[in-house]
Amino acid sequence: MIEKKTVVYTSGTFDMLHINHLRMIEYARGLGELLIVGVNTDDLVIQHKSEPIIPFNERIELVRALRWPNIVIPQHSLDHSDKVKKLKFDVFVVGDDWFGKYDYLENLGVNVVYFPYGQGVSSTRLKKRVVERYANLQHRANNHFGLETATQA
Repeated sequence: MIEKKTVVYTSGTFDMLHINHLRMIEYARGLGELLIVGVNTDDLVIQHKSEPIIPFNERIELVRALRWPNIVIPQHSLDHSDKVKKLKFDVFVVGDDWFGKYDYLENLGVNVVYFPYGQGVSSTRLKKRVVERYANLQHRANNHFGLETATQA
């Protein structure tokens, strides 16, 4: 708590910013008076997932452009113990796909909220959809004039 205000922290990669990202950030904002959003650096993302589609400097600017965050910062680590001490946040919000991973923050006096991310959109699903649609377009373009049957003959 800073000056009797509840400080909320949420974080993520926010690659291919989509509606579930917006819902989680808006939800986090509703839990306090000050919202800090951490955006995972490219190096951090590459350690745990594949390289993001959108580079870090663009992802952080997209999140800064949203109306809900008060402060947007780079996030270099998934361990938030040091951030609790430095930023003095009271609530941590993360998608429920990380359920249980951040329970250790409760020992530091932080209320951990696992946001129900649901079955909707995810960056991983968006990337898969783009690849599938591209392959379909390639296939249709290659077969537009019957090229496939002409090369098989």
